[in-house]
Amino acid sequence: MTLPFSPYQEIASIAARFVSEDGEVATPIDNLFLSRRSSPTQPLHTAYRPCFALVLQGAKSLRLGSDTLNYGTGDYLLTSLDLPVASRVTEASEQQPHLCLALAIDGETLATLLRRIDVPRQTTDASVLRGMAVNVAPPELLDAAVRLLRLLDRPNEIAAMAPLIVEEILYRILMGPDGPRLLNIAMAENQGNKIARAVAWLRGNFSKPLRIEELAERVNMSVSSFHHHFKSVTAMTPVQYQKQLRLHEARRLMVVDRLDVGTAGFRVGYQSPSQFSREYSRLYGLSPLRDVESARDPVAAE
Repeated sequence: MTLPFSPYQEIASIAARFVSEDGEVATPIDNLFLSRRSSPTQPLHTAYRPCFALVLQGAKSLRLGSDTLNYGTGDYLLTSLDLPVASRVTEASEQQPHLCLALAIDGETLATLLRRIDVPRQTTDASVLRGMAVNVAPPELLDAAVRLLRLLDRPNEIAAMAPLIVEEILYRILMGPDGPRLLNIAMAENQGNKIARAVAWLRGNFSKPLRIEELAERVNMSVSSFHHHFKSVTAMTPVQYQKQLRLHEARRLMVVDRLDVGTAGFRVGYQSPSQFSREYSRLYGLSPLRDVESARDPVAAE
């Protein structure tokens, strides 16, 4: 398929009108978000939920465990389950800001689509099972993304047309190189689905002591198989995953809720303040106190 127009120019123009300042905004279309950055950023430690994210302008870099993913205009990031990452914008300026659209993947919408279509069950190796990947968006996927954004200028059509186009985007992903990633998580009999269930449990219980044997049993896997598949999907061990969840939440508690260092560490499951400070410094590059002071007052911290 060859598009008879420049999709990047049109889609970036639409996005720029709806996100005129730096930050992320929700759109009138369910689960569709637009983001803008007018300059390169420092690494931001956060958690990505299942989503399709298309770069409209500029470039970004993301670290997942030991993996580094770089993606720019026309590339899309697919995230198939909840993953803690460090991301930063690498190319952006006032004249050419970084622009991105992100479509959160709704599990029920995906399941409904899978009940209606026959998706080839491809044989995949461990690297393809990773829960996050970058690919070049093919013309069919770009065309659907453009038509979805056009609805922002025709709000009376959103209720009727947006769900259809969202399903088309999911279909294009399923039929492309990242189809196995979504299937691995969505199909109940797959190992990836069991890891997704383990991840969901960890997100809801990260402050509790982690007992690998119990978690493996919870998702009906042997300990060795659980370890292997968990790292294949998330690029980290269960302990490393839990640690990042704890530290992300501790930082939020200190920066947003203004808890002191000791209370925040204890709240997320650390019994040892020294261990909390050591692991926090290793992840964020600063002690908890210095990092929080910098986040609250970046000018004074320079």
